[in-house]
Amino acid sequence: MTKLFSWNVNGIRAVINKGEFEKFLSTYNPDIICLQEIKAKKEQVEINLPNYVEYWYSADKAGYSGTALFSKQKPISVAFGFPEEIIDRFNLTGDTYGDPNKEGRVIVAEFEAFYVATVYTPNSKGDLSRLTLRHKHWDKAWLAYMKQLDSKKPVLFSGDLNVAHTEIDLANPKQNIGKHGFTNEEREGFSNFLAAGFVDTFRMFIKDGGHYSWWTHWANSRARNVGWRIDYWLASERFASHITHAAIHPEQFGSDHCPVSITIDL
Repeated sequence: MTKLFSWNVNGIRAVINKGEFEKFLSTYNPDIICLQEIKAKKEQVEINLPNYVEYWYSADKAGYSGTALFSKQKPISVAFGFPEEIIDRFNLTGDTYGDPNKEGRVIVAEFEAFYVATVYTPNSKGDLSRLTLRHKHWDKAWLAYMKQLDSKKPVLFSGDLNVAHTEIDLANPKQNIGKHGFTNEEREGFSNFLAAGFVDTFRMFIKDGGHYSWWTHWANSRARNVGWRIDYWLASERFASHITHAAIHPEQFGSDHCPVSITIDL
């Protein structure tokens, strides 16, 4: 059994300083860890991971975005960011907010039987100023990249996709229709992953609502479980039979997001 975890830590230094990252490791003992929004460079972080190889991809901008991948098994290869031909094909050069290719958002690790990818999808922003980037460029580029990898071997991709796909994926759907994270455009982008043959692993096992991975800090939302499911593991359909479990872990604190996981059996 191999346990894969994904977690938007919203600042890895804060999670470590709270003692929550050590608790996370001891509680779940993951084989592969994908992190988003690390908000730090490796040399700024005091962390001891003797059982893991570490891959860090930090944003150019200090204290912003970034991803990391830690694995007990050394990958065959690791790639950071989108391939140049994908960037060119989808004109993924940025917007008035900045260049998403300089924000440390994508890591792909190749293992013998599959690829593991982690992504921190750009937030559309409250004023939807990044919705065009998301809808016209990023989501299309990400899907093309995952399909390209999938043509070689199965893909498991994880991360904060910054979208609740259906109404059961957030506590208050009606009042959030059209708002960032629940626009038709973002939801369509997620549907395109499924149409292309990727499986939402959590929905393989759990069909009902009330299961969330992110809660606003306002109004005691986490304690009241007024949240959104925006963190995912998706898998190539032909690999789905190897996935024995998928879960969300709201019991793990330290961030406004909680970890999400899958267990695979080869």
